Amino acid sequence: MTEMKTHDDYIAAAPEPFRAELERLRGLIAKALPDAEQVIMYNMPGFRVGSKVVASYAAFAKQCGFYCAAEALSEYADELKAAGLKPSKTGVTFPPMRPIPETLVIDLAQASARAAPR
Repeated sequence: MTEMKTHDDYIAAAPEPFRAELERLRGLIAKALPDAEQVIMYNMPGFRVGSKVVASYAAFAKQCGFYCAAEALSEYADELKAAGLKPSKTGVTFPPMRPIPETLVIDLAQASARAAPR
């Protein structure tokens, strides 16, 4: 994979069926974290608050991913389960045709920012 320099580069390089969902995730995280800096870390788009990337997203062969602090995933475990999602320690993967609910993305991003060391 080519090294990405911006979120736009990442989304443009993703397979077409994933682009709309990646744009949606980017917009929701930006809405949740208006003061965060959009960065590329480990060739993946993320949102940095201070020195810590607190939320990021990605596209894979068959699914998308949303990544945040483990504390945020624990805090919203019931909501994730109710949405039919099974988080890992660091995030949630899902097919783009069955996205994470909008409010849950925002809540997870904000909870992740609160959990980040200052």
